[in-house]
Amino acid sequence: MEERFAFGDNWKRFLDSLNDERITEAEKSLKSWLSVESLTGKTFIDIGSGSGLFSLAAKNLGAKVYSFDYDIQSVECTRYLKSLYYSETADWIVERGDILDEGYLAELDEYDIVYSWGVLHHTGDMYKAFENTDKLVKTGGKLFIAIYNDQGRRSRGWKRVKRTYNKCPKCLRFLILFPCFIRLWFPVFLYDLSKGKPFRTWVEYARNRGMSPWRDVVDWVGGYPFEVAKPEEVFDYFYKRGYNLEKLYTEGKGYGCNQFVFVKEKKPESKEYV
Repeated sequence: MEERFAFGDNWKRFLDSLNDERITEAEKSLKSWLSVESLTGKTFIDIGSGSGLFSLAAKNLGAKVYSFDYDIQSVECTRYLKSLYYSETADWIVERGDILDEGYLAELDEYDIVYSWGVLHHTGDMYKAFENTDKLVKTGGKLFIAIYNDQGRRSRGWKRVKRTYNKCPKCLRFLILFPCFIRLWFPVFLYDLSKGKPFRTWVEYARNRGMSPWRDVVDWVGGYPFEVAKPEEVFDYFYKRGYNLEKLYTEGKGYGCNQFVFVKEKKPESKEYV
């Protein structure tokens, strides 16, 4: 059985640097992407809550929040944030759960906002995760997801790297991480050096992300299971199920995430899709 990468360790490191500025930026991101100023009176579910930052941002904006994650360390991170800011509230529930577990999902409601950033492609069955996520969105509700961009051969190459990394004994993983780090960051270093500002991108990246570039490389290389999709494939999937696209950001030729905000206009009349 393939080993699944544990993201929670990175999220614990992220929380060490969490501050009011980053929380405010998360709130601004939700307001911008969802085209709202407040989430008061709305229900919000965070599929794969990770650090819990965006669950916290949604709660700060007034939503009733439900957070879950497959990774128990990530669940602990989210619970930690809840204990810091909303220890007495019953309007923020945090649980361990699996988006592929239909029995678990059957106990959940439908939500006004369904949020899953960079998660569904790590489940091992992305399109099943899409199907199950759809069940959680109210008619008239919004779905905000981010999915890794399909780069064709390069994506297949990274998948092999990730699979090898997760099969490799932990004591030898640096033999994979170090070349990947050079591959990802050396061109950036050369560019900054040519502009007379060595390490500028490194410093800005660490400040904005809250984790060092090295920890993000660990997160990227280790992130397995790993699936990708072209923007049009994600659009077609949800359009056929009664969604309209409200906002879109694409990575072009990059290896990051394409981001989508859909509105669920109606429930499809049939389960037969083409």
